[in-house]
Amino acid sequence: MPAMTYQSPISPGVSYYEATISERPEYPVMDGPIAVDVAIVGGGFTGLSAAVTLAKAGVSVAVIEAHRFGDGASGRNGGQFGTGFRTSAPEHEAAFGLERARELFAIAEDAKAHVHTFARDEGIDIEFQPGQMSVVHKPRYLDEYKAYAETMASRFDYPHVRFMDAAETAERLGSTRYHGGVRDMGTGHINPMKLVVGTAAAAARRGALLFEQTKATAITSQNGKVTIETGRGALQAEHCLVAVNAYGGAVEPVSAAHVMPIRSFIGATVPLPADSPVLPGGESVDDSRFVVRYFRRNAEGRLLFGGREAYTADNPGDITRHIRRQIAEIYPALKDVEITHAWGGSVGITMPREPFVREVQPRVTSIGGFSGHGVMLSNFTGRLYAERLLGGSDRLKAVRELKVPPFPGGRRFRKPLLTLALTWFAMRDRV
Repeated sequence: MPAMTYQSPISPGVSYYEATISERPEYPVMDGPIAVDVAIVGGGFTGLSAAVTLAKAGVSVAVIEAHRFGDGASGRNGGQFGTGFRTSAPEHEAAFGLERARELFAIAEDAKAHVHTFARDEGIDIEFQPGQMSVVHKPRYLDEYKAYAETMASRFDYPHVRFMDAAETAERLGSTRYHGGVRDMGTGHINPMKLVVGTAAAAARRGALLFEQTKATAITSQNGKVTIETGRGALQAEHCLVAVNAYGGAVEPVSAAHVMPIRSFIGATVPLPADSPVLPGGESVDDSRFVVRYFRRNAEGRLLFGGREAYTADNPGDITRHIRRQIAEIYPALKDVEITHAWGGSVGITMPREPFVREVQPRVTSIGGFSGHGVMLSNFTGRLYAERLLGGSDRLKAVRELKVPPFPGGRRFRKPLLTLALTWFAMRDRV
């Protein structure tokens, strides 16, 4: 099916990434029972990265994906790396002490380096552009952002982030909408679909079995074996990684209780003129709203803008109209800009905004809930999972020990309660 017309069955709209990528190979449907050492359910960053590491070591591994690789958040996100976890390093220090906070931050920094090294070694053009700005929509947050930059340099040996006053922020953004912020030149943004496609190809080259359009319907673990039912035959393995993030549904109930999907939507404009004042330095941006707005200008000059979130499975009838309104709030001159692509998808979040890593059944590990920081963290946690199985160091232990409670309300009430809570925070953003 041509990329230009492909419509993901689980995510609304045709994304800019899908419409412009030069090659997106299709992989076969699983047909009949298969036995491997490790079975992976979910063909996004986490699962495919784990498959590469395992296959490199000669372990037999199969990845099954209910739709196509990249149909979920891994192939449709905003492309921003970020720095650290969704919970910042200073917040981790306040909660756990400096030593453990530094350990977690080191994992996040190694996650950045992993993506760069992996892309270089595998010849994947991820279109990396350096720089990210986190900007303040309410003046009362300025002291917090200034303290963050100082703490990252003095206590986490991270000199790449510095505070910007209102004038510098306006110049670098091309907008006077924000009051200040921080600029981080130790991170940046990428084309995520190119990374998904390249990672799948790397796994296939090393002998991993990759299957699309193959949905897991049940996962059971007994007598030292894990069985994944698919409707196309059973997949049996010694170990199983569940890497479905926000798209798990009912296949694995423990993960579903801890990782909640929220909808997020993005629009891509026509290329802006070369002399446009919008983001002249090419950085990506996120802001201080609870319902965060995130945007960047890519190498082609297009503004990719994400912001409208929905806390139900419903999709807006016109994504473009909502996105254009938010663009105009920051860039009034773009109120009539043409939006060529508009799309959405589900982001996996957890209650404390920490990743969910847990053995949910014997020999079955679930990983997800990166809460907006998954572009680099999910790739690396997939690798760390594989290294642990191979008998290497267990660096994933530091993430596994993070306390991630289930959402309250049980299966019946947790979504209404989440909707109520997040709507309240969205109202606070506006007041």
